[in-house]
Amino acid sequence: SNMFASIETWLWLLMWSNLALSVFPKKMYFSIIADDLRPSLGCYGDTLAKSPNIDQLASKSQTFLNAFAQVTSCLRSSRTSLLTSRRPDTTRVYDFVFHPGIASNHTDDYPYSWSIPAYHPTSFIFEKKKMCKGEDGKLHANLTMCSECNGAVRLLKTRVSDDTPFFLAVGFHKPIYHSGSHRLPSLHEYLSLYPIDNMTLALDPDVPILLPLWEDVQKLNISFPYGPIPKDFQLRIRQHYYAAVSYMDSQVGRLLSALDELGLANNTVVVFTSDHGWSLGEHGEWAKYSNFDVATRVPLIFYVPNVTTPSGQPLGYTFPFVDIFNKPELSFKKNMVELVDIFPTLSYMSGLIAPEPCPDFSFQEELCTEGDNLAYTFYQSDETKDAEKVAFSQYPRPADTPQENSDLPDLKDIKVMGYSVRCWYYRYTLWLGFNPKTFQVNLTDVHAGELYMLEGDPGQDRNIYNGTDHTVMIRKLASLSHVSSGMKRSRRRA
Repeated sequence: SNMFASIETWLWLLMWSNLALSVFPKKMYFSIIADDLRPSLGCYGDTLAKSPNIDQLASKSQTFLNAFAQVTSCLRSSRTSLLTSRRPDTTRVYDFVFHPGIASNHTDDYPYSWSIPAYHPTSFIFEKKKMCKGEDGKLHANLTMCSECNGAVRLLKTRVSDDTPFFLAVGFHKPIYHSGSHRLPSLHEYLSLYPIDNMTLALDPDVPILLPLWEDVQKLNISFPYGPIPKDFQLRIRQHYYAAVSYMDSQVGRLLSALDELGLANNTVVVFTSDHGWSLGEHGEWAKYSNFDVATRVPLIFYVPNVTTPSGQPLGYTFPFVDIFNKPELSFKKNMVELVDIFPTLSYMSGLIAPEPCPDFSFQEELCTEGDNLAYTFYQSDETKDAEKVAFSQYPRPADTPQENSDLPDLKDIKVMGYSVRCWYYRYTLWLGFNPKTFQVNLTDVHAGELYMLEGDPGQDRNIYNGTDHTVMIRKLASLSHVSSGMKRSRRRA
């Protein structure tokens, strides 16, 4: 999907008629996923963001401050990885899947994955149509169409008197808003939350020192919008992104308020996350196709009544709608987790048999997990930094030099795979030779590497890989308990 579009709500309802009770006996499981949302939220320490409703949700939830996607592209395997709890090299999916449109033959995977067809707001048909009158008097393509969460609320109302447990997924497509198409009245007020004079440029707009060549888009030496973006336009992009996040936050608030009004808040598990992050000028990038934290890091919030909130709490609203102009101040603990952890966690909480851990070679396994069950962390009041807690991400490239398909290569064109491990202390990435015909990666064919020590370089701006004995790092990777399947296969062949 393109970066700049409005919010579109889609949802699916999956009926589970034989759901067994567990230690988390709930009626409803509610997943809220925001497209392309990096943790630009108040509860994640972003002092600029105004997101009071998500902040309120986080205050009553287990909030993971260090959650990472496995691939930074919704058109690739990020959603496949999230929904199956399998890593990209296990599923061997590097192209479209679990995505609206042609990827599912315009079916949204119904009826194979969902019990009713997906809901799309009627305004969606006007997206990218010539609906906006410009200063030249002509109609121009409308890149965005705003919609609210009314469809989801209507569906919630039908479930009030039905005791059958169910799963509801609501997606916001997306929390980003094109800076050149600000003609939608419903977003003007949200832009006023972020006066352009208060906006700042990315703190690290330059390409990191010694960045591998194919990661440096400036080497393409092509004109705007692919080359350097004027600073005044950079400020507008960042302003509109934050405004759209606040608009999306209001919609989340309406959904959560509906749970209260319908008497469902105390019997509903809520999960809020994103499919991947987004770069807003950091490292000179304005997209998501990388292994940097700004692209891989996502919000991940679990609300579990009487578990993440005190039992026997006073009667009243759990999620009163919060005025976006009155943002609460919150803080949360840290933990290193991944999106592949969501599947086993929800399976366990719903009373289903949680999938078994995958063996080293699991392509033929119908159901297993390469993630962790995070439910055990809900009872932990505190945590200490654990050097063994890591998150894995990866991204494909077609060549050692930048080219037009560098960000989105087809499977047949993938020649290099960047495997990245993130722990408390560093982000370490190896760019390895990849064979798209056999899905094999060669650990001995190292094209380049990146190593960022986070204590002194939190923005990942100084690559010290060339000054480090990377064989030591490879041995350390081999000793870790959570290693991506692709690198497992590599070590066996090396």
